Amino acid sequence: MSATTATTVSLPGRILGGLLYFARRAPMAAFWGCIALAILVMAITAPAIAPYSPVKSDFRAMSKPPYEQHVFGTDQIGRDILSRVIHGSRASLTVAVSAVLLGTTVGALWGLASGYFGGRFDIISQRILEFLQSFPDLILAMAIAMALGAGTGTVIIAIAITRIPFGGRVIRAVVLSLKELQYVEAARGLGASHMRMMLRHILPQCMAPYLILATTHLGVAIIIEASLGFLGVGIPPPTPTWGNMLADALNAGLIPPWWLVLFPGLAISITVLAFNLLGDGIRDVLDPRLRGAV
Repeated sequence: MSATTATTVSLPGRILGGLLYFARRAPMAAFWGCIALAILVMAITAPAIAPYSPVKSDFRAMSKPPYEQHVFGTDQIGRDILSRVIHGSRASLTVAVSAVLLGTTVGALWGLASGYFGGRFDIISQRILEFLQSFPDLILAMAIAMALGAGTGTVIIAIAITRIPFGGRVIRAVVLSLKELQYVEAARGLGASHMRMMLRHILPQCMAPYLILATTHLGVAIIIEASLGFLGVGIPPPTPTWGNMLADALNAGLIPPWWLVLFPGLAISITVLAFNLLGDGIRDVLDPRLRGAV
């Protein structure tokens, strides 16, 4: 009981120690990690912190530039831009996080099996992944979204499929090097089953590249989601997303008001930059070949 209690008590300390170590090794990545965390908190608490409803129109304040009551201005039908940016973060991040976790996990498990078993299964798997990777990410996601129809689930699946080849190929390369190590050979000699070999002895060693993949691909997924919304094949209105907001700005006139473009575009840029730099920092800290460069 005492050992269990000690382990339970020390867990928060270990997490805090790991975060402090990361902050010392990669201070710039830690700073952008705080920005990414703030954006996630904003997305989670959007209904509580948004000053107005994101879909309610105020026809007395249509196409107003930023002023005291609407600090980010309003769109062509009087909706508050600040509230729509805040709620747009919830929709965009929900899609991006779900798609990256789904696609990277499926790809990682596929790469684990492909690298471990090898042979014909590995050859066929790599040809399928190469076929998926031969298409530009946006074109493939747009084709899948158009084929399945508009909706949040459709966008998640479309973006997730574009992430599968990356997870599959990276994890396969890691597995190919791990399965030849002595401790894996020893477990095989002791009669461990294939499932136990993969899940107990190989998969835990793939968590670092998996975490790096998931973090760095969040930025790509956000851009794809925004692009799909801008092209009209993403999450349908009236749900606010950053891509939908940019598409709505084009409907405001030949030359859209600057605030309709600036604020959602800035939200996309900052969010993508934060997750990309956070992923780079995690890679530099976890990859032994790059630790000396941090």
